[in-house]
Amino acid sequence: MERKIVNVMEDLASSLITVMLTSPEYQLFCKCEQCRMDILAYSLNNLPSHYVSTKEGKERAFEQLNTNQHRRWINKRIIHAIHVVGKYPKHYKAVQ
Repeated sequence: MERKIVNVMEDLASSLITVMLTSPEYQLFCKCEQCRMDILAYSLNNLPSHYVSTKEGKERAFEQLNTNQHRRWINKRIIHAIHVVGKYPKHYKAVQ
């Protein structure tokens, strides 16, 4: 039996980042894989982790975190991360 620990906050934040980056408000922000991973990492460093080891635990934690109040709180940290990464990107685009 494979042991797997999952951070439910990572799954939730990743989903919310995908939704945000496809919205009109963030159409000018880079959506490359490097920037997306930097946004996720920056966000997760400012959000509490919620590790679980079972499917039931994952579902329960997701229900607790996926409320309007929690999503607003999480979204604020993600929005801040999008702006920080947008201002200081670590990717290098080819000179055109």
